[in-house]
Amino acid sequence: MKCQKCGANNANTHVKTVINGEFREYDLCSDCAKKMGYTNLFGDMQDEFSNFLGSFFGNALPVRTQATRCEFCGSTYSDIAKSGHVGCAHCYETFGDELQPLIRRIHGNTTHCGKNSRIADKSKSEKSPEEVKQDKIKKLRAELDKAVKEQNFEYAAELRDKIKESEA
Repeated sequence: MKCQKCGANNANTHVKTVINGEFREYDLCSDCAKKMGYTNLFGDMQDEFSNFLGSFFGNALPVRTQATRCEFCGSTYSDIAKSGHVGCAHCYETFGDELQPLIRRIHGNTTHCGKNSRIADKSKSEKSPEEVKQDKIKKLRAELDKAVKEQNFEYAAELRDKIKESEA
């Protein structure tokens, strides 16, 4: 099949769009797809992700003037800032002062509150009724956003009404 834009090259990219309810499909060659802004979503994802994390580390705090190295893996804070990868578990102890604000900024917290965490279980039991209510509203809003994205408008209307009831 030939590219629908240039008509010269073989099409290797299939694009589907829905804009204002209008559905369109295109078969494009890689050159025309790039020109139109459609690129391989996963092509250089690992490098881009490393750069993304590296920007969090590099832009947040100045790099140490002394090249302190982790005793176990030999990484420096500069290495972590450039790559976005922490060398080993011991790096968190060696560079804890620098990493803690960054971890808080990226993840929103620096303590584990996963499924099996005692901290999470303790915090659940200590929540006030208002906090429980706000958590419920937050979950309903997230579900509402998902329903709207999936264009499930009937369910979205039900969720909207539940949110209004909860807020009252």
